Formats: sequence, structure tokens, C-alpha cells
Amino acid sequence: MASTKNVKLYLAHWFQLGKKLVLANGREMLLPKPVMEGGTYSQQFEECWQKVSDLEGKDCYLEGTDSTIATLLSPAWDIHPCARCGMPIARVELGLPSIVCPCNDLMHWPNLELPVPRSPVSTNSHLTRIKNRLNKFQLDS
Repeated sequence: MASTKNVKLYLAHWFQLGKKLVLANGREMLLPKPVMEGGTYSQQFEECWQKVSDLEGKDCYLEGTDSTIATLLSPAWDIHPCARCGMPIARVELGLPSIVCPCNDLMHWPNLELPVPRSPVSTNSHLTRIKNRLNKFQLDS
């Protein structure tokens, strides 16, 4: 089963490439911008996620896919990297897997000349880890 954290990460990565979230059979499409601010998801992203939560993920799916967010949160599904592009994709754990990745309709993707979508990064914890490694290096020298 894909965790809420993994589904949010899945959406965040694809939003960074311009994929939209389709709601209510296409009556509404959302693409939060920016997706991240600093080390967390942006307010726009969190508002988008709140709409998904209010609908319990029913009738909400990523553009170019056919699996609803409610389906992704069921025990039969999980999030894994795409074999072609490395982006997170939803894959059924039991039964026949879908062969469609949301990257199938993106022109010029994967493009290794562009930065790849990323997860939120906590700057303070990242800098603390670097500081600790440097301190350890100084003590070992």
C-alpha cells in the first residue's frame, strides 16, 4: 500500500514536470505552483492535497494516468521508480502491472540536461549532517 507520504511525493514530482491533477472527471484541473517552498511543500500544494483529502481521493487522478488517488492508497498499489525515467509511478502490487508511466506523453523526457524533480529538503538538517561529517573528518585527521 502506498503511504500518504509517498502519494504526496509522487504528485509533487509530476507537478514539477507540469502534469496536472484531474478532479471530478475533468471538470477541474489543478497544478500548484510552486510545489515547494524551502524545505516543505508549498501552501498551494497543501491546498491541492486538502481538496484530494476532502474527496477521499475519489475521482482524483494524475493527468495521463487512470488510477485514482483513492486506488493508490489501497493495499494493492505502491509507488516505485519508473524503469524508463526514474520518476515515481504507481504500480499494482498484486495482479498485472500497468505499463503506462505518466512520462509516456512528455516530449524530450527524461532530459538529463535539466534538474530532475526533487523532494522537499530540510536545509537545517542537511547542513547539520554536513557539519557533523566535517567535525568527524577533523577528529579523524
